[in-house]
Amino acid sequence: MSHLRWNPLLRTYTMVAANRQNRPHMPKNWCPFCPGSGKVPDNYDVHVYPNDYPVLSASPNVTQVMHHAAYQNAPAYGHCEVVLYSPQHEANLYDLSLAHVTKLVKLWCDRTAALQEDSQVKYVYPFENRGKEVGVTMPHPHGQIYAYPFIPLKIKTELDSCKAYYAEHGRALFADIIAEELKTGERVLAQNDQFIAFLPYFTDYPFGVFIATKQLRNSLAQFNHSDQRALADILIKVLGAFDQIYEQRFPYMMCIHQSPCNSPQYADSEAYYHFHIEFYPPLRDKNKIKWYASSEMGAWAAANVVTVENSIHLLRQALEKFEQMQMSK
Repeated sequence: MSHLRWNPLLRTYTMVAANRQNRPHMPKNWCPFCPGSGKVPDNYDVHVYPNDYPVLSASPNVTQVMHHAAYQNAPAYGHCEVVLYSPQHEANLYDLSLAHVTKLVKLWCDRTAALQEDSQVKYVYPFENRGKEVGVTMPHPHGQIYAYPFIPLKIKTELDSCKAYYAEHGRALFADIIAEELKTGERVLAQNDQFIAFLPYFTDYPFGVFIATKQLRNSLAQFNHSDQRALADILIKVLGAFDQIYEQRFPYMMCIHQSPCNSPQYADSEAYYHFHIEFYPPLRDKNKIKWYASSEMGAWAAANVVTVENSIHLLRQALEKFEQMQMSK
């Protein structure tokens, strides 16, 4: 039975969803995301549908209420959706045309706006897991969207930090971060008029790229067509570069961070919080994984095994190689 259990130490919820134990691993001779499977339209370019194994539901199970001061629970209300990037089973996102990837970004924008209309939803979270190294069981190119009835702890921490910085300095934290990155140029990978891709000074992953809006945009729901196209453009560059670092499919977690909704305590976040994408790629070398072990998981004391000023050179070389390949097509 799916439900939420309150963690009184961290003051956030743990989502319990025993049904996800039954998620299938990818059969070798059949894919439910491919046209002709009977699970998706026979013709599509991008497509969204409800997750077959959701951790959150618009019709959650009735849970027995806990009355203990420390042990509390709540229904697992929310939405879980699967986003298919392409009907091509082996496609990489960067193999798709700019117009196609722009359609994908528009779908994220449209679904964000629609899900935010649900007054019980507090945060809409599009994301992608890529590669068996991060637990992917279905390799067909796809991502997901979760709409939570609470603001996840990491997002809340970011919001509180940005709000405190704004109160102290009168400027948005990301605006200052971006200004410094553009000033030094040390860690910038790519940019266009609306977005910048860079390795943050503080990231704990060797190739933990951030993509951030240069202008103050807080949510995908605010994006116009120009924003959508610009984000598609820089996504193609970043993901194309990733696969050229070690000339192999590069695993990652892609996490879209935006302002919450239906949350009065952060109604002012439009002044201080930037939309951005955080990448968590687990490789620290061609055949070496950067594990999140006891220090990282148990104490939240992260460590990076390289300096990002060294990593950026590999990334820039990879991007240059990718762009040369694109030009030769």
